[in-house]
Parts: sequence; C-alpha cells; structure tokens
Amino acid sequence: MSAADLLGTALLSRARNAVAEVLDLPRGDAPDHPGLSEPGATFVTLFSRGALRGCVGSLEATLALGIDVQSNACAAAFRDPRFAPLSRSEFAHTRFEVSLLGPSSPIVAASEAEAIAALVPHRDGVTLTWRGRRATLLPQVWANLPDRRAFLRALKHKAGLPADFWTLDVRLERYAVSHFDETAQAVA
Repeated sequence: MSAADLLGTALLSRARNAVAEVLDLPRGDAPDHPGLSEPGATFVTLFSRGALRGCVGSLEATLALGIDVQSNACAAAFRDPRFAPLSRSEFAHTRFEVSLLGPSSPIVAASEAEAIAALVPHRDGVTLTWRGRRATLLPQVWANLPDRRAFLRALKHKAGLPADFWTLDVRLERYAVSHFDETAQAVA
C-alpha cells in the first residue's frame, strides 16, 4: 500500500470513528500515520444510499490533520444545515469521502471570461470570495458540472450571488485535493 493510501485509510477511519463515537456505535481500527499530527485542511463528504448527506470542511490548515478530519466528519454528519443530523440507523449505509486540500493559489483574471478560461476541469477546486461571501466547490464537483461556465455559475450560486454576477473585486483561488473514498479503500 502506498504512503498516500495509508494516509487515506487513516483519515477515513478517523472520520468514520468520530461519527460512530457520537452515535455510541462500535468503532473500527484506526491506523496511525505521521501526517495526522501535521497541520492540514480537509473536507468530509457523506453519502447515504448514493445521495449527498453532508459536506463540511476547512479551507485552511489551522489544526492537526487528525483533529481537522474528525471535526469535519462530525460537522458533516450532525451540523450541515442542509440536512437533519445523521441517525444511528443511517450510519451503516453512509459512505465517507475525505478530501485533503493542498495550498490555494489565486486565479488572476481581469474578466469573467478570463476566469472561466483559467479553470482546469477535474483538477481545480475553486473558492470564490466577495465582500464577506465565500463558497467553494471541490474538484469532484466537475464530474457533475464539466462545463467551466456552469461550474463558475454554481460556485456563484453557492455564494448567494446571481449566475451573471461579476465584478473586478471577486477573488478566485484554486487548490488541488488528494481524494480518499471508502469505495476505493477497505475501511470498516
């Protein structure tokens, strides 16, 4: 197993175990990894029976990676405002994904057309910030929104902005992720 796979297994097991602990359910083995004590930013996404069930994360590495993933797993399961808290009966049918974010870099664009042209589908996660509004879409979202213009419109919608909104003081940043999914790894 590669070093990345070992880290993915450690992250996924910690995410699942954090939620199991809150639900007072048995927890599985959680292998250790030296990267868990380093600062890191994660998003944890939950799916129940194939449908999105929660997604919460950190855009900046302010906590140790192991703590960050546990915190975001519990937030995705119990505090995502789009969903009721995850129940014990749903837990067994819930699939966990963890996205480990790399550093962000600005997307320099003088126009919306330049911003759209600068996006790299299936690689870029993108964060939009404008006057106190902030939204992000992970690179995995490209699977459902492969068109650059549609991706940017969805990002603006998520930030509470109209699809045709653009101003020069919109700030866009890109980041890559290491994506770990329970369907690809054997995690109890």
